Amino acid sequence: MTVGVAAPPVGGARHNRCMTQPTTYGGRPPVVVPGAPTPELRVARFHGHARRLTWSAAVLIAVAGAAGFFYGNLPAPLENWMLLTAAAVIVFLLVVLPFLSWWGHVYTITTRRVIERAGVFGTRRRELSHVRGYTIQERRGILQRMWGAGTLLLTNGVDEPLRLVDIPSVGLVHEALVDQVEVNQILAHRDAQALPPTPSQRPAS
Repeated sequence: MTVGVAAPPVGGARHNRCMTQPTTYGGRPPVVVPGAPTPELRVARFHGHARRLTWSAAVLIAVAGAAGFFYGNLPAPLENWMLLTAAAVIVFLLVVLPFLSWWGHVYTITTRRVIERAGVFGTRRRELSHVRGYTIQERRGILQRMWGAGTLLLTNGVDEPLRLVDIPSVGLVHEALVDQVEVNQILAHRDAQALPPTPSQRPAS
């Protein structure tokens, strides 16, 4: 899990393109004038827990060992190219595809939103804004507790719930999300209070 590093703009032209790293002392962003736009910073970027690749690693080791053992020792009418082809198909289906699926499923937390991106060839994207607020449910099984992992369910009552499935350091991610929701709502309230009155709201002279 990568925490507190700078990131390129997220999601193309329709999103803010000023996601930068804080440059003040202590890593804290500078104080922004009420009502002024604040830069979007990346808080964390991570994948699901890598333990799901354990079986893929075991398959890779087993296939490599079997291919090395049987290469040149196959009974007739089997040939070495058949062995290599079968090994390649097994590695592709049980090692490469699971790895690409894991690598292509990314969660990003910024100072404005939570973003989920999944897919290698076709990308599926969802996001949830901090300023609108959401509830966080944490679910952890026995194995997840052993590895410090867990699943977070984010619900705002309007959009479809966003699930952060089997993520590492789930407690740390939970705390970061709570902090971002609180900060965004405080800033939204401050900006609302700082807005000047409209002409219709000004007292008549």
